[in-house]
Amino acid sequence: MSTAKANEIRANTIIRNLEKRNMEGVYCATREDALKQALSYMEKGSVVSWGGSMSIEEIGLMDAVRNGDYEIIDRDKAKDYDERREIFSKIVLSDYFLMSTNAITLDGELINIDGTGNRVGPLCFGPKHVIMIVGMNKVVSSVEDGVARVRNIAAPPNCIRLGLETPCSLTGRCADCYGDTCICSDIVVTRRQSAAMRGRIKVILVGENIGY
Repeated sequence: MSTAKANEIRANTIIRNLEKRNMEGVYCATREDALKQALSYMEKGSVVSWGGSMSIEEIGLMDAVRNGDYEIIDRDKAKDYDERREIFSKIVLSDYFLMSTNAITLDGELINIDGTGNRVGPLCFGPKHVIMIVGMNKVVSSVEDGVARVRNIAAPPNCIRLGLETPCSLTGRCADCYGDTCICSDIVVTRRQSAAMRGRIKVILVGENIGY
């Protein structure tokens, strides 16, 4: 009970700080509630795409989208780099982009590290709406703590999941590598949305440990 209450208190602090940064936040105690909340944002018949995320998989959002009344843009269907670029150009104009964040500070800053930029790109600009599913296990005190979390906590299991032989997948800790399999190419800190895009990013904080 004390952990659940602490999660709610921390989430409320983050939500207030997201508002200052022209982003919206909501707290859901369970992944089931988070799924309902995410679907409530999405209009039927809209164009939906996503960035690589275990969090949106774990709450059942991907299954709901694939089986729902949406027009899907699936980057994983690309056969080569040129086709991925063409698909990405369509993702930029989608209605909803689904993702998580690698870390979020109590002050409401989002920290993301990406291998090719095809996840952080739509986060920064393009899709009309960005819906984030964020477990409370991703909350950190500062941007610096967030970057360290991504490199040492999130990246190793992600590399293992993707079958990439990186130093962190072999040792469990970041080696600041530059190899061809490195997934840490772009580090993006979202400190605010412009007033013109107020509320574009919606963060659903989940009172469970989900994602990496």
